Amino acid sequence: MLDRARQITQCRKQARKKHSKIQISKSKAKADQFNLRFFIIFPVMKNFLLSLTVLFILQNSFAGTVDTIIIRSNSMQKDIKCVVIKPATYKKKKKNTYPVVYLLHGYSGSYNNWIKQEPDLIKYADDYQLIIVCPDGEFSSWYIDSPVDSTMKFETYVGKEIPEAIDKLYRTIPNRKARAVTGLSMGGHGGLFLGLRHSDIFGACGSMSGGVDLRPFPKNWHLLRRLGDTIIHADNWKNYSVINVIDQHKGDSSKIIFDCGTEDFFYDVNKALHEKMLRLKIQHDYIERPGKHDWNYWRNAVKYQLLFFKTYFEGK
Repeated sequence: MLDRARQITQCRKQARKKHSKIQISKSKAKADQFNLRFFIIFPVMKNFLLSLTVLFILQNSFAGTVDTIIIRSNSMQKDIKCVVIKPATYKKKKKNTYPVVYLLHGYSGSYNNWIKQEPDLIKYADDYQLIIVCPDGEFSSWYIDSPVDSTMKFETYVGKEIPEAIDKLYRTIPNRKARAVTGLSMGGHGGLFLGLRHSDIFGACGSMSGGVDLRPFPKNWHLLRRLGDTIIHADNWKNYSVINVIDQHKGDSSKIIFDCGTEDFFYDVNKALHEKMLRLKIQHDYIERPGKHDWNYWRNAVKYQLLFFKTYFEGK
């Protein structure tokens, strides 16, 4: 009986060893299979990642650059930030000089609104071979030298001081025929206001959804702070509205483009400006299309305005 028991125990031990060898063999086979797959896949993945890296480098080598700089305002005695977008060729072709488009933000915006909301501006700078400058017009400057607040001199700052600084800092073409100014909403007012009043500096000007007549909106957007009471300072509201500034336009002194969405609250004043310019026989491009007062509209509008300015810069 004892011998029989020993035989059974010995058989079980042999069976365990055999099973263990089988398991080890199976594990080894799986490991070998994994390694084989790894060595087959790894070169493919390596080449794929290398291709992605090369593509990234190529894309960046042909992309424009965005600078954030500070430009001193002597008229207001303070330093103010500004975005400057340069085409890719700026770095490579050291002898090239470029025209400049000054692109203004709207009410409550800031210098980096445009590049944040429309990164394709970098592509447009490349496509059209120009520099795009986005100044800071503060929360509600309306890009004027306020007649009731001597601390607000943004007509002087954006219309004179910034172009002077940009011409010193960058390889620009320092000529009115190589400068344009435009913007959205408050910046649309600023684009036409500055362009028309400083046609010796800007050869072309524009507006997207601009507040081109301020008089219908006395309770909005800090306009009372900039222009004063509508009765006591009624002349301010008249003289600082683009729809009246246009009366001083001299012949073909500036190339003008402006547009507005048909669902925009500024549509009526833009339409009125267009009709007045027709009566005065002032040449201009006016576009109205479906759209509201929002970034969906401005992202679409800006590429057409930049193309308009490019054509102007080329003398076509």
